[in-house]
Amino acid sequence: YRVVEETGELLLHGVAVKPGKPMLVGRLKGSAYVGLPGYPVSALTIFRTFVAPAIREAAGLPDPKTATIEGAMAVRERYSEGRLRYMPAGLVEDGEGNTLVYPVDKGSGATTSLVEADGVVAVPPDVEYLDKGERVEVQLFSTEVRAPAVFGAGEDDPALSRVLDSVDRPRYLSVGARQGLRRLRDGVTDVAVTTGETEPDGAVELGGWSREWGLVVPADNPQDVDGLADLVDEDVRFVNRTADAGLRTTLGNAVADLADERGVDRHDIVEAIDGFDFAVRAHESPARKVLAGKADAGLGLRATAEGLGMGFVSCGEEAVRVFAAEDRADKPGVRSLADAVEGAGSVLADLPGYEAR
Repeated sequence: YRVVEETGELLLHGVAVKPGKPMLVGRLKGSAYVGLPGYPVSALTIFRTFVAPAIREAAGLPDPKTATIEGAMAVRERYSEGRLRYMPAGLVEDGEGNTLVYPVDKGSGATTSLVEADGVVAVPPDVEYLDKGERVEVQLFSTEVRAPAVFGAGEDDPALSRVLDSVDRPRYLSVGARQGLRRLRDGVTDVAVTTGETEPDGAVELGGWSREWGLVVPADNPQDVDGLADLVDEDVRFVNRTADAGLRTTLGNAVADLADERGVDRHDIVEAIDGFDFAVRAHESPARKVLAGKADAGLGLRATAEGLGMGFVSCGEEAVRVFAAEDRADKPGVRSLADAVEGAGSVLADLPGYEAR
């Protein structure tokens, strides 16, 4: 803004909007100048709200077709910053076909806030919270936007990705088993995909499979890694998955078992592993860190290791389970997913280390 102020004319600096407060407007060398905020969500919101309409008006172009839809908030959302807020929001239908609206705002720096959203809800500055069940209007990003036929969240899993390919209009967020269960419990999603033996309340199991997990290493395994004990006893750089991943929980249970065998505290084992807190999100990411030479071993799946031409040290098997909310189990999209899970045998046959349950 100082450059505009010194070499042109600064007309506006800052708007009472979230996200996007740092916007500025001025004249610079005879031209109109608009400064967008630095964060991507803020920049896109400000451009869509202020800049695009101004350009269309200056060019004599008509406003584009727009669409809005009303729905009930799926969860309670707090907000008390005293600014007009454009809240990125997604759509989902409940078991009776009613439209629910859920916030997907992860902060101005996270582009996935808009990637996962269907539109925005304008929250007035004097509103401190939107209550669960409260009616809101969503300004859709496109007239073509529709709620997904089935909406799920949970574990990042290659078999699941292939299963979803046979389902019409799915939406799935690979946020980890822990977050998947939370969203199912909150009534946001139709489906959660978990690992282990978790039995969520108010849910029915649609099926699942097992997958072999362990340590992904370079093809020739130069460190001669033989199991989890080598992460503790040898000079091995490790890369983990993030805390929400079900596979991380499975590893934690195995580490606890190793601690019991040695008669030490679990924390001592964790502290001895170089890189236990070096965590990445996607199921292939640890393996790719190893490929790049940034680690000697990574937490992963046999399917990932063989798919990338890498070595693999097996540590066991874990169950992957698909659960649907009881009150949405009869949704056509959920039934379609249930059929796809039941018929996943051909998909699993092509993935090393996978078996039907």
